[in-house]
Amino acid sequence: MSEPIYGVAVVPPGLEQPAAAELEALGCQEVEQRRRAVAFRTDLVGYCRLHLQARLPFRLLRQLARFPCRSRQELYAGVQSAIQSLPLWEQWLAPEASLRVDASGSAPGLSHSHYSALEVKNALVDLQRQLFGSRSSVNLDDPDRSFHLHLGGDEAVLSLDGSGASLHRRGYRAAMGLAPLKENLAAGLIALSGWDGSLPLADPLCGSGTLLIEAARLALGRAPGLGRHFALERWPDFDPNLWQRELEAARGLARDRLADGRPLAPLVGLEQQPEVLAQARHNAAAAGVAPWIELQEGDCRDFQPPPGPGILVCNPPYGERLGEADALETLYADLGAMVRERCSGWTLWLLSGNPRLTGALRLKASRRIPISNGGIDCRWLRYEIR
Repeated sequence: MSEPIYGVAVVPPGLEQPAAAELEALGCQEVEQRRRAVAFRTDLVGYCRLHLQARLPFRLLRQLARFPCRSRQELYAGVQSAIQSLPLWEQWLAPEASLRVDASGSAPGLSHSHYSALEVKNALVDLQRQLFGSRSSVNLDDPDRSFHLHLGGDEAVLSLDGSGASLHRRGYRAAMGLAPLKENLAAGLIALSGWDGSLPLADPLCGSGTLLIEAARLALGRAPGLGRHFALERWPDFDPNLWQRELEAARGLARDRLADGRPLAPLVGLEQQPEVLAQARHNAAAAGVAPWIELQEGDCRDFQPPPGPGILVCNPPYGERLGEADALETLYADLGAMVRERCSGWTLWLLSGNPRLTGALRLKASRRIPISNGGIDCRWLRYEIR
């Protein structure tokens, strides 16, 4: 392994464990689960690979420096020292490169993230003025250098964000419903379910199809980072030849069957609203997996599962965004009745943000995994249907 890169993958709360497993599978070392994050060690090749192949992170931060930080003055001096210790640091700090700074955590005298980010920005542009006589512009939408500061334990960690736009944006989902499940969260929920493509997978309330699409892309080796650009491509140490090799390797993972040569088991989705079903079909086609997903129009109460056993996945509305909870109790009760009647031998995984509604299923959960979905405290619930 070449010069090590220490990094942090920012992940949805509740997905730390499967994200750690994913990073290890992609060759990372010293993998450590943290709150809403997973720390890791890799090299430049591995860091590029993560951007192309990792399905669960929002962002992949590359650590530049750690230094003591117990005051505003230590933060300012530490940032300038950290930048000047980088190889190619004059290029990293080139004033023609736009920048953005984000911050999290707190330290003495630095309790507001906006103020901490401003202090980092001041340290950077003051150093630029001293060295070059000019400074970078701030670009919040598409910066050339996106810095991230984390404060905690009397220490500062300064990092660069290699991702640019959030990694959950795969590029296939121009069409979305009212409350879309983010692609990386959907991929993480599939990972937690243990589905590997050998059993049928069905979603009787599939909406815009994200759970089924992410499942199919996982099983068929469709790398999530293809077809988009990343901030790291504008970095001074970006290696186009290395990147091209990793691009070709990621493209080479795609297949039409499972890795062991067996055909992919049936994937079936049901959606009642024709316009939402049209979105799901558009998304599946844009994601390159439409031939493997059967999307039907209909009510979940009329769902007929493929020959089982299999796995049901479901993200029904739970009264926070798409409707009032009282009006949804009947839906949950009918969903539970359908599952008990027709899905014996199946496993149901359901994302719930409302325990009262979940109770209407009249099913007993065998596992409850805490998950945050867009800031809503949820549970990924497993039910064994007898």
